[in-house]
Amino acid sequence: MIVIDSSAIIAIAANEPMARECEKVLETETSVLISAGTLTEVLIVAARRKLIRHVDDVINASVTQKLDLTSARAHLAAAAYARWGKGFHKAALNFGDCFAYATAKEFDCPLLYVGDDFAQTDVSSAISAVAT
Repeated sequence: MIVIDSSAIIAIAANEPMARECEKVLETETSVLISAGTLTEVLIVAARRKLIRHVDDVINASVTQKLDLTSARAHLAAAAYARWGKGFHKAALNFGDCFAYATAKEFDCPLLYVGDDFAQTDVSSAISAVAT
């Protein structure tokens, strides 16, 4: 089981340099979770970058469970921001990042992401987990 962040979805949809590494992880996983907060973030980014169709394709092909935003999950994301967010920590997680982080911590599983921000937190990388 893994959680997917918007950065990995956009990397695949836009065929960015880390796309293949993300695809390799998704090929090995049977359970891929996404938070409603992360889903909202990726749809906003996709609209701005004109990638909606590609993002929908990635989500439909790989995400097995879309998790509703509950009050408890909102509190987990807010706590993540207070610990790792912009202005609080060098990881500088943004609002959307905190949903992915909180979901990975809630389910105690790796996070599929691209970039350096999550690497500065205590969440494990799904890419690193597959590489080992």
